[in-house]
Amino acid sequence: MRPEALALLAAACWAVSSLFSAPPAQRLGAFAFSRWRMLFASVLLWGLALAGGGWRSLDGAAMGLLAVSGVIGIFIGDTALFGCMNRLGPRRSGVLFACHALFSGVLAWAFLGEVLWGWALLGSGLLVGGVMLAILWGKRSDEAHGWEQTRGPLVVGVALGLLAALCQSVATLMLKPLMSTGIDAVAASAMRMSMALAAHAVLLAVGWPGARARAPMRWSDAGLIFLSAAVAMALGMTLILAAMRDGQAGLVAVLSSVTPILILPLLWLVYRRRPAAGAWLGAVLAVAGTAMILS
Repeated sequence: MRPEALALLAAACWAVSSLFSAPPAQRLGAFAFSRWRMLFASVLLWGLALAGGGWRSLDGAAMGLLAVSGVIGIFIGDTALFGCMNRLGPRRSGVLFACHALFSGVLAWAFLGEVLWGWALLGSGLLVGGVMLAILWGKRSDEAHGWEQTRGPLVVGVALGLLAALCQSVATLMLKPLMSTGIDAVAASAMRMSMALAAHAVLLAVGWPGARARAPMRWSDAGLIFLSAAVAMALGMTLILAAMRDGQAGLVAVLSSVTPILILPLLWLVYRRRPAAGAWLGAVLAVAGTAMILS
């Protein structure tokens, strides 16, 4: 499968998982939610890596790089993203996280020498612009859902969203040379997830108050977190690493940023109201940009 298609599938996984993630993340808190999600994802990924033999592709140097990438992208980035979601909701956190496409384009040019030209450059601009437009104008004037409320200082939520986007870009791009060697994507995801989980466990072990759960885990929470882990982390992140293996890093990041566009119809199911006109316009631009890139 083409790396561009893998990036789009990963974006779809993240969009679907956001609906599973928001309720338990708000109830348990960002750190406790992320810790449980990483635990479930690690078990799933290592089971697949051991069953498929992908663990044999890991060596000492690869494991070290994957560990650093996991701490930056998953431990810091993923936790920051859900901290942002708890404060601003999935719609506004989505537009901030979509900035990872811009960060990735600049970093890929600066450190990997990748440059987008022609239709790919025009399509990338339309796609990112469409994503931003769809989220910024995706709220109807009469929308009063709880996920649209701001909890705590706005500047903190914005800072967490941008931090999550930057960590996602750095952690993914630093793996481009490694993934090009043919390392197994499932085993690589398992290693990244395990190191991020270990960092979370250290925070909990030293007694940092922020690492504690705000509320006891319920069976309904566990079910939603498991679904989120399976769809977003076990499948979505593995797809991104597989796309990075053969695709252009900046382009893969741009295509994976369509998650907020895909979230809009899913939130429509929750809100029972169609998105605003600006959301439709942004979606049209994003689809047009994607078509240009794929052509």
